[in-house]
Amino acid sequence: MKKNYFSLSLWLLLFYLCSCNNSNTGTTTQNEANAAPEVKAVFINGDSIHYIDIGKGDPIVLVHGVMGDYRTWETQTDVFSRNHRVIVYSLRYGYPNKQTLDSTADYSLSQNTKDLIILIKALKLEPVHLVGHSSGAFATLITTIEHPELVRSLTLAEPPVMSLLKNVPGGDTLEKNFWKAVFPAIELFKNNDDEKAAEIFVHAVMDDSQYFAKHPQRMREIIMANTAQLKGSILYPKTVFPPVSCNDLKKIKTPVLLVEGDQSPLFLTSIIDELERCLGNKEKATLPHTSHGLEYENPAEFNKVVLGFIDKN
Repeated sequence: MKKNYFSLSLWLLLFYLCSCNNSNTGTTTQNEANAAPEVKAVFINGDSIHYIDIGKGDPIVLVHGVMGDYRTWETQTDVFSRNHRVIVYSLRYGYPNKQTLDSTADYSLSQNTKDLIILIKALKLEPVHLVGHSSGAFATLITTIEHPELVRSLTLAEPPVMSLLKNVPGGDTLEKNFWKAVFPAIELFKNNDDEKAAEIFVHAVMDDSQYFAKHPQRMREIIMANTAQLKGSILYPKTVFPPVSCNDLKKIKTPVLLVEGDQSPLFLTSIIDELERCLGNKEKATLPHTSHGLEYENPAEFNKVVLGFIDKN
């Protein structure tokens, strides 16, 4: 059971919680400004991965966490694409990709990392600015460790690198308390009570029993449209992802921005502190009045610090 818990932690630890020019006149109409970007698809590792690709300039790839999809980044896409090419994709089991619950499928963080690496290469984006949130940030971190030649800069928004807690005083207790809060969600997913499971999971992650209820309806709908990966990792746990050590982090030469919320749970900010201690070429930004839902809770500040970091690198 302990082994399964650790394998799940890579998914159970955190979720996301997320102008077209008129060539004839040189102006932008209201309809064009409000037009949704085209959703494209690329075939990666045996399945279609959907994404949007807008703007021009140095490429930025935004990677959401579990129970999110490309729409998680709606408050970043337009702003980031003013001066950059922005690629936002849905992880393998995120909407509108094929969402299946199958014992033969791989719901692991390792699979999402492989997909990200192939996506960068398939779209010829390297070297790219990677921006990841939660488990998506964990995937970007592993991508950077394994393929530094693909990454120009790395933004890590509270990745759940649980192996780093072993170096934190009281880290074992922090992890134990998280699992104690998450366990009821595991049982509810097993019993197909997905909405209640999602609510409890969000509560555990955010350390706020009202967080899910306070979400705007659209965000709740996005969460409920993306339970497949989390549920699959619970029902069919497979790969235990290799833990990341401080020595692994010290080898990273890529510039790294660490982003945390001033109201985020202690286990997440403790991980950020360890990342800051171990990384060499790094900066850290703490967003005010913000918990783990960094990019959608405080988009103005998130966009400012991340774009400022990217533009320096």
